[in-house]
Amino acid sequence: MKRTFTLALACAAMLAAMPALAQDSLAKIKEKGVLTVGVKNDYKPWGFLEPSGKIVGLEIDLAQAVADKIGVKLEMLPVIAANRMEFLKQGRIDMVLATMGDTPERRKVIGMVEPNYYASATNVLAPKSANLKKWEDLKGRKVCGVQGAYYNRRVSQLYAPELVVFPSVPDALNALQGNNCVAFLFDDTLIVSTLAAGDPKWANYEMPLASEDPQLWAIGIRLEDMDGPFGKLVKDMSVDWHKSGKLLELETKWGIKQSPYLIETNKKLKSAS
Repeated sequence: MKRTFTLALACAAMLAAMPALAQDSLAKIKEKGVLTVGVKNDYKPWGFLEPSGKIVGLEIDLAQAVADKIGVKLEMLPVIAANRMEFLKQGRIDMVLATMGDTPERRKVIGMVEPNYYASATNVLAPKSANLKKWEDLKGRKVCGVQGAYYNRRVSQLYAPELVVFPSVPDALNALQGNNCVAFLFDDTLIVSTLAAGDPKWANYEMPLASEDPQLWAIGIRLEDMDGPFGKLVKDMSVDWHKSGKLLELETKWGIKQSPYLIETNKKLKSAS
């Protein structure tokens, strides 16, 4: 009888402890008074460094909106594709807002917030003199990429370039400028932005191919937060950003051509209300 009672107490204690183990991040964020977000600082205009050293951009505005909603300060930690999910799992950041593609593989590791806040596709930036006309023209030629980018494997398997990966976007772009590769493989959103910025050093470059493999972007949170208060808050905000047109307004603010995905999602959510 005593053993049964002791076992029952132990089970009760375990059940009582489960919410604590899976404690939502929202309470912890409020307690410390800071929301720590993993962001890009090399991906203009989504997240980049101003001359003053301040990180700004469309995603930074979204991160600030979440911090304001919670009523805490925003702390930003620059991340790259290769470390952003690990930083989240390790607890170094509370959220990832860093041009992260939403893939089935990543959903096994971290939580991906829906509705997705953006979408892009894959393309290359290349000098016009490279005369690239189709993806197959990359075969056997050196192509610069960024470590951890999801499309590296797909393009390598389909078109067999000699992919040379770098730790960050600036490193890859510098290699392209230095003629170390024939093209730079990345999201078409960044390429369009780079070409549209009017920097003379890109005057003789182009995005020559048809964009492929459309990819949604997601805010990343820990898996255990997906069904908790923090996950609900971020999901509700993402719905409101689409429905209110905030994301479309931010595109205009940052000089980005309006995304068909944002236009479509805005219409869909407005008509559903």
